[in-house]
Amino acid sequence: MRLVLGNGVYASKTLIAPDALDQTHVPLMTRGKNPVSGGESFYGLGWNVEFGRHGLSWGHAGAFSVGARTLVTIFPEQKLGIVILTNAFPTGVPEGLSDSFADLVFDGAVKKDWIAAWDGIYVSLFGPAVEAAKAAYAKPPSPVRPAAPISAYAGRYANDFIADAAVSGGGDGLILKVRPAGARSYSLTHYDGDLFLTYPDAETPDRPTGVSFVVGPDGKASTMTIDFLDENHLGTLLRTGD
Repeated sequence: MRLVLGNGVYASKTLIAPDALDQTHVPLMTRGKNPVSGGESFYGLGWNVEFGRHGLSWGHAGAFSVGARTLVTIFPEQKLGIVILTNAFPTGVPEGLSDSFADLVFDGAVKKDWIAAWDGIYVSLFGPAVEAAKAAYAKPPSPVRPAAPISAYAGRYANDFIADAAVSGGGDGLILKVRPAGARSYSLTHYDGDLFLTYPDAETPDRPTGVSFVVGPDGKASTMTIDFLDENHLGTLLRTGD
């Protein structure tokens, strides 16, 4: 925060050229209005650029993983900022604290219960999606169709969007590794037939999603569709080898 407020200078040393740092604060695309305060919000190179009730601010919320929640808000014209680090996922505590801090600084008093207002936003963001995913897989077919042998699914898969993926046996199910170098690994548990479930998102660890295969007459899967990478219908990969 001191580096940004110092226009690239920290401890009397220029670590980032001011003109390069300035480029990160250019509003490149609109985000619409802030859902709680109503300020006009844009996105730059990693920063949210907002013109709100207290003027220009730069900010970003992040982490959203294994219980963490973080937020930074900077008011560049006042050389003022606040960083909030919490284990409060998925609540609106960081945003609520930041907005309360700004009220105290600029207005002398907190104007409303900002935490409650932001709590409602995060409930709407994550709650319905999690519940819909749970409901989709709450009742497996009866009887459940058995899976094919592991050898039917194990192999290498690829498409131009995701690049390479590999499936292998692991425990009582399968292991999906999405490359490069198998950097992301997901356990797949059998659900029904050639459909398996995984829980890929650390932000919503109880939300299931499907990984399905099409097995041909030769007893080998010809394609694999990874639902959590298929939002834009680019999640189907073709088998490329064993």
